[in-house]
Amino acid sequence: MKRLLLVSFYLIIAASAFSQTNTQAPTVPEYISKGTIPAFITYKAPDSTVFTNKDVHKGRPTLLMIFSPDCGHCQHVATEITSNIAHFKKAQIYMITWLPYSDMMSFYKNYKIADYPQITIAWDSKYFFLPYFHVQSYPKLIVYDKKGKYVKEFQGNIQIEDVWKALGKK
Repeated sequence: MKRLLLVSFYLIIAASAFSQTNTQAPTVPEYISKGTIPAFITYKAPDSTVFTNKDVHKGRPTLLMIFSPDCGHCQHVATEITSNIAHFKKAQIYMITWLPYSDMMSFYKNYKIADYPQITIAWDSKYFFLPYFHVQSYPKLIVYDKKGKYVKEFQGNIQIEDVWKALGKK
């Protein structure tokens, strides 16, 4: 009986020693939070033309959306953005996916992205965005101000009003 109690005691101590105690959201790495839009190369819809960070317009707030075309949350956020496009009229939106180009094109057509000139959708063939931005769930939205400086990021279940505020829309 003593042995059973002793083993139980050690298991409880070991479990508490290895359990996570930090319940806060992960912090944003300093190279992101103090940085600007990183250098990247993607291929945009519908014609596979090269699209890089040099094509991002200066003087307008920027929203990067890293997404998966088959993700329910991503589809919901895309619907929220396109349904409320007036709130994004001063921003430029870049939707980036690493999944096959054909999947991106289906998403592009389903959500009629061509109807929204402030939205560019692109394929990240080099898988740059996932590790750079530490994507853990989808979609991941990163907001930059009109000077290209990092403002805030959102991940997973997103309230679109919070994104408007980060872009400067009240």
